[in-house]
Amino acid sequence: MFYWVVKAILWPFLHLVFRPWAEGVKNVPKEGPVILAGNHLSFADHFFGALFLPRKVISLGKSDYFTGRGLKGVLSRAFFSGVGTVPIDRSGGKASEAALRTGKRILSEGQVLAIYPEGTRSHDGRLYKGKTGVARLALEARVPVVPWAMVNTFEMMPPGRPVPKLGIRPGVRFGKPLDFSRYYGMEEDRLVLRAVTDEIMYALMELSGQEYVDKYAASAKVEAARAAKEAGRRR
Repeated sequence: MFYWVVKAILWPFLHLVFRPWAEGVKNVPKEGPVILAGNHLSFADHFFGALFLPRKVISLGKSDYFTGRGLKGVLSRAFFSGVGTVPIDRSGGKASEAALRTGKRILSEGQVLAIYPEGTRSHDGRLYKGKTGVARLALEARVPVVPWAMVNTFEMMPPGRPVPKLGIRPGVRFGKPLDFSRYYGMEEDRLVLRAVTDEIMYALMELSGQEYVDKYAASAKVEAARAAKEAGRRR
């Protein structure tokens, strides 16, 4: 209920101020479990990604969003709960298995689960290599995957910017459902998981128009920070 209250409050405001747009909404099944696999450009994605869908969209978010203290912590928990985020531990290892179980439970309930295969926001607006967790989940849960591409949110609110820019219309494109039933029962095969993930990322690249980089976003962020630090030392 809280999800729909928040959406009812946000929709008129966001529509009036930012005039968001959407394409391919009909590609998202009206019922039944489905994974929305999206690029991740900005914090603004949490606001605009699911805005046009008549179904509740649940996403998996790091537990840090729900453990803060004071007023900021209260506001953070309220916001992420309001936009359908379920807290998970993203430290890897057993935590990854727990996240997978949580995702499967959500899908077993016939719901819509949103996943960002890149694992983190793009620091430069490019599309980075996807992690194979989305493929494993799609094969184990045996559900279709709808590619979900955000457009212009990086330009409107890049990482580090606390307030979105006005005059930039954010958008979202939903691609046709991807059917991976030919791979069911092969979720332990690493080559299959990589092939499925790459197919999803290719669909996202076509929808978003982003330049694709064949490396993980987290590694690219570290490299960029290191390069910036070295450049600063040379000055």
